[in-house]
Amino acid sequence: MEIPCSRDSTREKQMEEESRLKPSPIPSALDLQSPDQKLDAGALFVLESKGSWVHCGYHLTTAIVGPALLSLPIALASLGWVWGVLWLIIEALVTFYSYNLLSLVLEHHAKQGLRLLRFREMAEHILGPRWGRFYVGPIQFAVCYGAAVGCTLLGGQCMKSIYLLSTPNGSIKLYEFIIISGLMTLILAQIPSFHTLRHINLVSLILALAFSACATAGAIHIGISSKALHKDYSISSDGVNRLFGVSSAIAIIATAYGNGIVPEIQATLAPPVKGKMFKGLCICYTVVIVTFFSVGISGYWAFGNQAAGIILSNFLIGGKPLLPKWFLMMTYVFTLLQVLAVGVIYLQPLNEVLEGKFADPKREKFSTRNVVPRLVFRSLAVVTATAIAAMLPFFGDINAVIGAFGIMPLDFILPMIFYNMTFKPSKRSLLFWGNTIIAVIFSVLAVIAAVSTVRQIALDAKTYRLFANV
Repeated sequence: MEIPCSRDSTREKQMEEESRLKPSPIPSALDLQSPDQKLDAGALFVLESKGSWVHCGYHLTTAIVGPALLSLPIALASLGWVWGVLWLIIEALVTFYSYNLLSLVLEHHAKQGLRLLRFREMAEHILGPRWGRFYVGPIQFAVCYGAAVGCTLLGGQCMKSIYLLSTPNGSIKLYEFIIISGLMTLILAQIPSFHTLRHINLVSLILALAFSACATAGAIHIGISSKALHKDYSISSDGVNRLFGVSSAIAIIATAYGNGIVPEIQATLAPPVKGKMFKGLCICYTVVIVTFFSVGISGYWAFGNQAAGIILSNFLIGGKPLLPKWFLMMTYVFTLLQVLAVGVIYLQPLNEVLEGKFADPKREKFSTRNVVPRLVFRSLAVVTATAIAAMLPFFGDINAVIGAFGIMPLDFILPMIFYNMTFKPSKRSLLFWGNTIIAVIFSVLAVIAAVSTVRQIALDAKTYRLFANV
């Protein structure tokens, strides 16, 4: 009778040992909450961790390859050929590097037992609660909401351009098209979670390649045709004006490469997340290199220092198209559809906060209790963004402000600080000093760019008019 008992005891010990050795899943910030804490509805309903590295690539591409790249030719016009192309390369390398640093920091904390899901959560954990609450959080929301405003505005401008191509003497004003663009964004904004945007963002990736190819082909066609303008690549300003022009140009390029939601995108990945973000970034930056350099270089080559704030504006002179109407309309349609996807992806951090404040995590995601506040508050956010876009329809200035005040700190400075504070590389190492030098240089550039963008807005204020039909 003792032998079976001995066998049972041995089997139990083996099972306990196997259970001890078996790796446990990495908990998220939500998993580590105590039972008496309120469940995190934002993580449950918006930041679903179900995606693959391919889906991550789609999200990253939509967040980076957006309407801001259409402003690259005017940035090159302020920098010239050598410095313009050089800054395109520098900021591509720095952002790819900094996004990888953010990913490594997130992976490190996940291995330690805490999966951070939000940018402000990273800042609170690494720098302290005040940094996350009063600095990183507000800056990130300003960037994301500013991007939503800019996308709504650009969507309206695309619609107006399509309308004027078909009806040259049409009387519909820009703000009316911005309202229509806002209504389209409002519908897409009701998509419940970040993960469910993956199919839309795949289409967005294809559309980004399409409108960039059209913009590049259009610029080259005009540049070699008899309709080509005299190409002047000289930098007209000098002294203080040139300094401010250069800093604004660097801010515009930074905005184009900017993201600001890398932690939230990584939060959509199903665990384990190790190495997935790097693969997603490789997808993204393949598209980035193709689109950014083709549009920026071809647009500057074709129009020189007469490049407009949005290169598509150079395809029309006095309302008359320099390209076939069907080609222009196709380009604007591609841009419009892609812009809508970009606007929605930048609303996700705000959606996550709204869900956390007003949703009940103990109820189903699609219960009446959760659907009604989701519909009300997301709609209110989009309506407000649409009103701002209609009142201040000046995309170029919005672009520069976002870059100077938001993108540079989030994407060029904080990742270096987070990495050095988390991994504590030797102060004698190249890694430590490389990160420190990048952070210092872009801190100085951010301050100069912030001053120059405010100065430019003050100069442009003379021509600003609410609900302007530009």
